Amino acid sequence: MHLRIVCFLILGAVMVSCKEEKTKTVAPEVIEAVVEKVSTSTYEDLEGNPIELSDYKGKRVLLNYWATWCRPCIEEMPDMEKAQTILEQENYVFLFASDQSVKKILAFKEARGFQLDFIKFNGVYAEENVSALPATFIYNEVGEQVLRFDGGLKWDSPEMIEKLRAVK
Repeated sequence: MHLRIVCFLILGAVMVSCKEEKTKTVAPEVIEAVVEKVSTSTYEDLEGNPIELSDYKGKRVLLNYWATWCRPCIEEMPDMEKAQTILEQENYVFLFASDQSVKKILAFKEARGFQLDFIKFNGVYAEENVSALPATFIYNEVGEQVLRFDGGLKWDSPEMIEKLRAVK
């Protein structure tokens, strides 16, 4: 008899806790507002405008992945500024992509004063085969990756400038 009472109490508790709860709905405007904030582009400029590498077809692109905390990244930036100046008339675009927040990138740019085109990377480094920073990819005018450099380098050396000029 005691077992029946315990079973009856358990069954009653289960039935009470399983009563239907009304489903809450979210207004479509709220859903749309949330969706708009998620960037679907791989990159964006510091104003939030979407960028894709395909936007630069017809140009040679140097794409450098970096971070504000990466000492070799920061140490190579003055040389990259010089290389950018040397190659500015040779159809090159230099892009500096970080997965850090736009706010952090802007603060870094303001504090350091580099005249470089910093952009926000919205992807995952592993998907780009980047396992350490800095990593620099060179794309030809049709958008094919033709060179890759890992680690900090002397970008304004005559040898490096010649390598970059030779990209076809």
